[in-house]
Amino acid sequence: MWRPWSKSTVQIHDTTTSPTSPFSFSSFKDIQNLCAEEPPQPAATAKKASAIFHRVRVANSLLRAWSTRPKDEPSPTTQLEPSSISLPGGEKRIVVYFTSLRVVRRTFEDCKAVRSILRGFRVTLDERDLAMDHAFITELQQILGQRKLTLPRVFIGGRYIGGAEEVKQLHEAGELKKFVEGLPVQEPGACDACGGYRFLLCDVCDGSHKLYSEKGGFRSCTSCNENGLIRCSSCSCAPI
Repeated sequence: MWRPWSKSTVQIHDTTTSPTSPFSFSSFKDIQNLCAEEPPQPAATAKKASAIFHRVRVANSLLRAWSTRPKDEPSPTTQLEPSSISLPGGEKRIVVYFTSLRVVRRTFEDCKAVRSILRGFRVTLDERDLAMDHAFITELQQILGQRKLTLPRVFIGGRYIGGAEEVKQLHEAGELKKFVEGLPVQEPGACDACGGYRFLLCDVCDGSHKLYSEKGGFRSCTSCNENGLIRCSSCSCAPI
């Protein structure tokens, strides 16, 4: 049958009213106070503010130092160092060695930008495309005295100016036009013979750079370059 009911001897302590309990949850107000963020310490706030003011003072001092620089002081990037390299026969024109190939994107873009700058002066411009004639490569190597070349290369009035960076810096500083002053003005219109391309198809091999004979078979044409082209003799920009 059923066991007789007896009073439990386990004592339950009331922690909510015990004076030794660290927390008292008699209401939700106590929980809200415990979860509230502590206000920032005055010392930390003052230290952070002083660091910000220090940065502002340093920035202002730098700006004042830069603003006191003389305006007429020349920039080192716009000064052109004297060069002993010269181009014979180019005293009355601008000569630029470039490539029309798009193999290297940056080289092609530099050549395009420099040619656009030089064409804006409307003076006699001799553009020598290394992709059209391999002889231009040998010619430029002999002038500069080095085998590895970077394009473009610019000569103004027979004087060596440099590459794309030098031309762009001089143009932005307004110094490039001083080198161009006194050069003959470019005649309007293109050459009637070549249309301004400065090259014509070889009339011996018809641009194939190959000749055939029954005895010797095929041989290379000696009247044109490796592309089957010859330089235009009537073009005003033909090399001297």
